[in-house]
Amino acid sequence: MLQSAIFCLAALCFAITPVLAAIPTISAVGNKFFTSNGDQWYIKGIAYQLVPTDPLVDTDQCKRDAKQMQDLGANAIRVYHVDPAGDHQGCMNAFADLGIYLLVDLDDFPTQILPDSPAWNQSQLDAFSAIMDEFQKYDNTALFFVGNEVLTTAEVSNAAPYVKAAVRDMKAYRDSKEYRKIPIGYSAADVPGLRPMLQNYLACGDDDVERAEFYALNVYEWCGDSSYEGSGYSELQKNATGYNIPIFVSETGCRVARPRLFSDQAAILGPDMMNTWSGTIVYEWIQEENDYGLISYGPKVDPKVSTAALDGFPRSGTPMTVSPDYENLKSQWATLSPTGVKLSDYSPSASISPPACPTSTSGGWIVNGNAALPSVGETLDSAAMASVAMPTSTGSASQPSASLTGGGTVAGGKEITGMCLGLLGVMLGVVTWL
Repeated sequence: MLQSAIFCLAALCFAITPVLAAIPTISAVGNKFFTSNGDQWYIKGIAYQLVPTDPLVDTDQCKRDAKQMQDLGANAIRVYHVDPAGDHQGCMNAFADLGIYLLVDLDDFPTQILPDSPAWNQSQLDAFSAIMDEFQKYDNTALFFVGNEVLTTAEVSNAAPYVKAAVRDMKAYRDSKEYRKIPIGYSAADVPGLRPMLQNYLACGDDDVERAEFYALNVYEWCGDSSYEGSGYSELQKNATGYNIPIFVSETGCRVARPRLFSDQAAILGPDMMNTWSGTIVYEWIQEENDYGLISYGPKVDPKVSTAALDGFPRSGTPMTVSPDYENLKSQWATLSPTGVKLSDYSPSASISPPACPTSTSGGWIVNGNAALPSVGETLDSAAMASVAMPTSTGSASQPSASLTGGGTVAGGKEITGMCLGLLGVMLGVVTWL
């Protein structure tokens, strides 16, 4: 009878303990990403935001999409908006089962840092923390973003200290909770007037606590059959050479020239840039009004008839490839498999160090890079601002049109597992004693 009780208890423990897919975790070491197996990790990702709120709560849809992404050759998705109260276990396992990682933004529409009136307050910190609490428990959560394109001109570079303060405080929160050191960084608009000041600012300083753990760029300059030099990618590489933290392309996929050839992938994941850059995310998975989609879930319909279609484009179903864009990207990725360096052979301290913090310049960057960061709820100290002429606005090229979806395990699982194992141990001890 006692043996039957032990069997039942064991079954109960396995039933309530989260079943997580076995997938290596990702960490940042020096200026590269590595898996827990010691292999350098390169991103081949897709922007994935099927609905404005949270695309990671529909397990069946995630399974369908993950299978299609595996066919494409993707190993990561970027999700801009999630609900920390949602049940994400099914979707996260569906992607992990096929080797696909999540790069997730911690901000949302109500909590994002705004360029014209930047703030970093307790409400934002709490909201960011809730998303981190939810997704840190999944091994295929690879990276956290504290913001996306907060700065779009040099005129609003005074928002940069708030972005860096968010990085500082989210790193501190992560470490105080003893979570896995999932890298925390920022996704920037590629604005000529901010190069390379913003990327250097987020990575500079003597205090490691304040430095971002990666930097990413949304880049739309390579259009059609362009080239490494003609697109300006060579300049991006020049600015990133010797950079002290991982850098990658967090959005790409210019559609000015059709069809999209995705020939920039050979530059990012090939000899021109692969020794400096850690991969790329293509915008975007779903076809919607802005016409960047790689797949659709059916023909456009009248949104008044089908409210689930939002702007007229279905948001769920069997993914159907958008030709020839899907096939062109698949063909590019099939030929690109950089391996990089083994962690055991990598010594970052010997070759890289933080860049100098940028100083304010007349008509350009307006933040003194060495000024103290604002604390939670604090207005930016005027000492961080220089009395300089305001710059003229310079934007990035070929940005995607705004989309309706916002792109430009069970809680306590470890404790439940430990409790079950402890109870089993006690009962097995009783059996041995008897």
